[in-house]
Amino acid sequence: MRILWVKCDFLHPTTRGGQIRTLEILKRLHARHEVHYIGYENPDQPEGMKRAHEYATYAYPVRRNIPPRASLAFALQLAGNLLSSMPLALDRYQSEALRSQIATTLKATQFDHVVCDFLSPAPSFPSLSNCVLFQHNVETMIWRRHSQHAPDPLRKLYFKLQAQRMFRWEKRMCLAAAEVIAVSPQDAALMRDMFGVTRVSCISTGVDIDYFHRPDLAPPKADLVFLGSMDWLPNIDGVEYFVREILPLIRRRLPECTLAIVGRAPSAATLALAERDPRIQVTGTIADVRPWLWGSKVSIVPLRIGGGTRLKIYESQAAGTATVSTSIGAEGLEVSHPANIRLADTPSAFAEQCIALLEDTRERERSASEALELVRARFSWDVVAAEFERVLAAVRDRNSRPDRYC
Repeated sequence: MRILWVKCDFLHPTTRGGQIRTLEILKRLHARHEVHYIGYENPDQPEGMKRAHEYATYAYPVRRNIPPRASLAFALQLAGNLLSSMPLALDRYQSEALRSQIATTLKATQFDHVVCDFLSPAPSFPSLSNCVLFQHNVETMIWRRHSQHAPDPLRKLYFKLQAQRMFRWEKRMCLAAAEVIAVSPQDAALMRDMFGVTRVSCISTGVDIDYFHRPDLAPPKADLVFLGSMDWLPNIDGVEYFVREILPLIRRRLPECTLAIVGRAPSAATLALAERDPRIQVTGTIADVRPWLWGSKVSIVPLRIGGGTRLKIYESQAAGTATVSTSIGAEGLEVSHPANIRLADTPSAFAEQCIALLEDTRERERSASEALELVRARFSWDVVAAEFERVLAAVRDRNSRPDRYC
């Protein structure tokens, strides 16, 4: 098959869950098919284009600087978006250069499949009628949850406005696509209910079992570890919520409890957590997260906002680390409380689950062992890529005119 894959970034350095999922699927598709890849090139990260050959036969870089959130350029984008009908999460990724590259590539080459990866590139397609829309999240739910947990009325109003805009655009794009691929049955059902989508499939979430295999010796790092990109608002909210409302409860019983926050691009507010508390470490971007999972007793996922599925949970389980999560943090994953994960949705309950695992070594090891057996048996990336390939084949069978891609 010849596949065109469009995403708003290249896949290295691989620091976000969506990049990991896409990379692992594409590497396996690329081994069997011809993959053409379009994405924004970041001049500050040349590794992106240099390593594109690992998952693509042909790569088409599009020049555009996506300003980081803590920048004047982002503030200007935010201000300019206030009167737009498009949510900022989509608006900031639009450009004539991307639209032109997609149109030119579609005109020059006949593709068996076209994949729009995430919602952000979707408005740049001339048509989605023969495209597969790969939805890693239900974006509208993320913004609704932001509004629900906003710390003040102004931000609550702003997030509510963004959620309303996102609903209109997400519904339009999902209905326009030939097929939507969700990452869990829950997300697929939500899109059917919210948007009226009938052409929606789902794939599993995977993990590289061999990569995360725990070594015999793992130097200690921290009691608790949080793993995730720290420039993503749901992760920022989750960490701040944990430190503010849950960690003090844990320290009533375990006053020396330590926490490591491991992830790229931490905000000033996140860095300040470590400055105020010597028992908290904030690593920033690191080349290898595995020693932090291996060297910590419990992996925490205290998310109140989010969509899709969290790869960090399966990665923690593959690393042999016991996990405590909120229900939102673990939604869409085939995990079971209390057998292979601990779930808790209030500060007191979350603290109690962490304390129970920190104090009871035998129970912590039992929970981690059951979780490891689960992911080993069912959630390899080979399985996930085969599921994705079957969806593409089904779409192809249903759509008997591949020359209609336009």
